[in-house]
Amino acid sequence: MMTTPTVVGPFVKSTASGQQDACVEVAPLSNGGRAVRDSKDQHGPRLFFSPTQWAAFTNSVKSDSHGTA
Repeated sequence: MMTTPTVVGPFVKSTASGQQDACVEVAPLSNGGRAVRDSKDQHGPRLFFSPTQWAAFTNSVKSDSHGTA
């Protein structure tokens, strides 16, 4: 049986998003991964990413040569 990791820190929104409403927030998980939620629906569904998945995502964003991410 797979258990859902626990959110162990606050959800935060990127400072780059300013006062925009269409944002996501990210929080650390007990397994070292991250949880992501919609900032407009803080009690809605959350996506959970393992440490490996989160690293692959952030590495991809950092290596984006077009600067669109």
